[in-house]
Order: sequence, then C-alpha cells, then structure tokens
Amino acid sequence: MEEIKIQSDKPSDEDFSNINLRLLDLSDVDDFLEWAMDPKVSQFCSWHTFTSKEQAMAYIADFIVPHPWFRAICLGDRAIGTISVSQNPGIGDSCRGEIGYVLGSKYWGKGIATRAVKMVAADIFVEWPHLERLEALVDVDNKGSQRVLEKAGFVREGVLRKYFLQKGRARDMVIFSLLSTDSQVNYFMYS
Repeated sequence: MEEIKIQSDKPSDEDFSNINLRLLDLSDVDDFLEWAMDPKVSQFCSWHTFTSKEQAMAYIADFIVPHPWFRAICLGDRAIGTISVSQNPGIGDSCRGEIGYVLGSKYWGKGIATRAVKMVAADIFVEWPHLERLEALVDVDNKGSQRVLEKAGFVREGVLRKYFLQKGRARDMVIFSLLSTDSQVNYFMYS
C-alpha cells in the first residue's frame, strides 16, 4: 500500500524557530501577566500567582529590572517567559551561578525552554568568565523542568531533601549542573 502524505497549505499558528532573549521591561507587563496569572505556571515558582497589573508592574520594576542577568524569553518580540542567572553573594560562591526560568504553559513541550537554556549556557560563561559552574534547583515533582535541563546537557547530581521553602512548605529539590569545561558548552557556542 502506498503511503499518502497530506500537506496543509495553512501555515502553523506559531513559528517556534524565532526564539530570542532580551531585557524584560515594564512595557512587557501584559505579556508577563499572561503566564504570571496562571496557577499552572506559578505552581513551582517561589512567587505566588499574580492577581493584578499593579502587582506585576511593581515586581518587574523592583526585582526584574535591577537584576544583573534577567531576560525575557521571546517569540519574535513577544515575551512568553523569563530566564535568569543569579549569583550567591557568599565567600567562595563567585564561581557558581544559578539558572532559573519560567514559560507560559501554552508553550510547554515545544522545546522553547530547552532552547533558551542552551542560549544562556552559550553566553553566560563568556559574559561572566569567573563562572565555573551553572546550576539549577528543580522541585522533585517538576518533571518537565527536569527534562528541559537534561536535554540542555545538564547533569543531575542528586536530591537535596527539604532544601527549599516554597510557599510555606519545605520541598525536596533536584540539583543539576553544567560546567564551563563541559563539551556541550562549546557546542552551544558554535551552533
């Protein structure tokens, strides 16, 4: 039996190849609210689900804008999530950065978060040459985020029991890492 291929002339709703990172600012508040008001998205975040535009504006102005490395994950020019790298201020911690990200639920499972993490990994070790290690802490129940990190080449190192207080509950966290010397970092830089 001959295989029949049906091709639609209608373009897909979204072209996910146009992913880029840029600074997030107050003009992005409406896009920000699309995912920040979604309980599915905020479930594993340190922040509670946003309930108003004013609350979101204050968060963007007070936390995101002054942050040293916080970017919008954009589809074209539209912010559909965020990604950041933070450093701990402690003595001996300057060689480590922690990556965190959030993405609107309608974009889950499309490779967007993985692509954004790879983009950051390609840049952060160049922008911050003192970094030796990029790590991520993920709730043990957040299987999707764990998969993102695995696909981006991070190594699962173990579980930190009752490590993070999230919305009043001590949670077990899986720790992942990517080292500046890992071969995939060079691959991300040149691909």
